[in-house]
Amino acid sequence: MNQPEVVMIGLGYIGLPTAALIAQNKTYVHGVDINPKIVETINAGKIHIVEPELDTAVANAVKEGYLKASTTPVKADTYLIVVPTPFKAKNEPDISFVESATRAILHLLKDNDLYIIESTSPVGTTEKMMELIFSERPDLKGKLNIAYCPERVLPGNVMYELVHNDRVIGGVDKKSTEKAVSFYRQFIKGNLHETNARTAEMCKLVENSSRDVQIAFANELSLICDKADINVWELIALANKHPRVNILQPGCGVGGHCIAVDPYFIVAEYPMESKIIGKAREINNYKSFWCAEKIQTAKLEFELKNGRKPSVALMGLAFKPDIDDLRESPAKYIVQKVLQNSNNETHYIVEPNISEHNVFKITDYKKAAEKADIIAFLVAHKEFKALKPSTSKVVLDFCGVFK
Repeated sequence: MNQPEVVMIGLGYIGLPTAALIAQNKTYVHGVDINPKIVETINAGKIHIVEPELDTAVANAVKEGYLKASTTPVKADTYLIVVPTPFKAKNEPDISFVESATRAILHLLKDNDLYIIESTSPVGTTEKMMELIFSERPDLKGKLNIAYCPERVLPGNVMYELVHNDRVIGGVDKKSTEKAVSFYRQFIKGNLHETNARTAEMCKLVENSSRDVQIAFANELSLICDKADINVWELIALANKHPRVNILQPGCGVGGHCIAVDPYFIVAEYPMESKIIGKAREINNYKSFWCAEKIQTAKLEFELKNGRKPSVALMGLAFKPDIDDLRESPAKYIVQKVLQNSNNETHYIVEPNISEHNVFKITDYKKAAEKADIIAFLVAHKEFKALKPSTSKVVLDFCGVFK
């Protein structure tokens, strides 16, 4: 492989597809991940995550020599930071991975290099990293291009959306913004919107917080309709006939590493001002607890009626339909909660997008639906929609599989 032009630090659900996209455009990419197994998998031309078209893109990029992975960074012209930003206690964002990634390349940076953070980050993170870089490398002050550019892709359609979605790009100064725009323009067909780093950081958080609030409205409606004996799916369909109403669909909570997480970046920093955003998080978290309680109640009612303990199928673990991503999944939380309260009932755990799990024993969805007395649909996977449970079974449809 030639001298890499781009170093991609973080080869997860966003980093690897982005690296593959850049490599597809005949640009040499050096990917970095702290997990040696991930590095080994990628260098073999294979992938460690499920994402349509990614396997072909990675295989071709590795075969043609445009993509290589390692556990350590090397010298390049552009550095992309795409590492996790988890939470500490009390939902406080943790930017230590971003800082570690930045420190790992400090000795490699040179004049006119481009440093971009793509990781979801609290407002001001890019400026903090700039201060860190210049405190350690004062020789680069005024000579380095530093910017923030968040992704806005949908799992299951990442390879298409990376290319065609608009991007917001904010530098710490105008020169940095222009340099970053020129970089992304090589690979992206969507419009590139220029701003400053702080606005770009907040834009990412606001986009997902807005969606969280809209989902919370739908989930709150489902709670109300349950008490009012109203079919929430029918209600929303009718309400959406209004030309200016577009209510989303309720589910068993909100998951993933974006919508379920990003609002906390705002709430943690601006607790007094973010009332609606904070309450939406509470509602969506409560919906998962409510679903678990509904399953518990159904089990008790079945036992009282039939004089025996029921078998229960818990359908889905992913945070959304038709993917293998379990991060922040409300379905996984519900399964854990139900199992914690288990009293020797038989439980069938179903997730058609994974073959095994390190905690749960995975059961085939058809077998589970056939054997269970109670079927709780937690994720609307396409496989589930073809099922036709007998009328003798108790069906709890929390995600609109049969809406």
